[in-house]
Amino acid sequence: MIEWQTGSYHPVVFLPDEYEVRDFTTGDYTPSEYEFDIGRYDELRPGMYSTELFSDGRFLHIGVDIGAPVGTPCMAFEEGEIAYFGYNPDDGDYGNVIVTKHLVDGTPVWALYGHLSSSSIEGKGVGEKISRGEVIGWMGDRHENGGWESHLHFQLSLFDPGTHDMPGVVSPEDRLEALIKYPDPRLVLGPIY
Repeated sequence: MIEWQTGSYHPVVFLPDEYEVRDFTTGDYTPSEYEFDIGRYDELRPGMYSTELFSDGRFLHIGVDIGAPVGTPCMAFEEGEIAYFGYNPDDGDYGNVIVTKHLVDGTPVWALYGHLSSSSIEGKGVGEKISRGEVIGWMGDRHENGGWESHLHFQLSLFDPGTHDMPGVVSPEDRLEALIKYPDPRLVLGPIY
């Protein structure tokens, strides 16, 4: 069992004092009136995932989304290394993504940063060391982030994904297994909602 140091990690994105915590269970996906907003972990999102990538009916979100302007910096929550990076080109996918690897209480943990700008992955190298608080990428625009409003999908994994991808949305039937494999990002992000 990992002893998380919740509250002591570096912010992944600097949030302002005021932002909106979205409730996507309602099926209301109109853009937020706030410059920054949060999409929740372990949330059913009916009708949001309509591209071919989600034709299997997945709609349970297992990361945390942090909406912010294009170009907003995304930082490493702790020291670690670049495990994987690349571009997932399908409509509705992550677009540019970086997966970092960290040791948390002696246990390997992977963190996925999805929907980044193309410049985020330029010059990266697998095994490259990263420091706590280091800017490792920037939120991308629609043409490079899978076609979404600008945001970061941040997700933790207790299993090596083996590539620059992991399922950010699963079928409700797979919920219990997914919550074990992909723990609540607020363990790192803190009580942002």
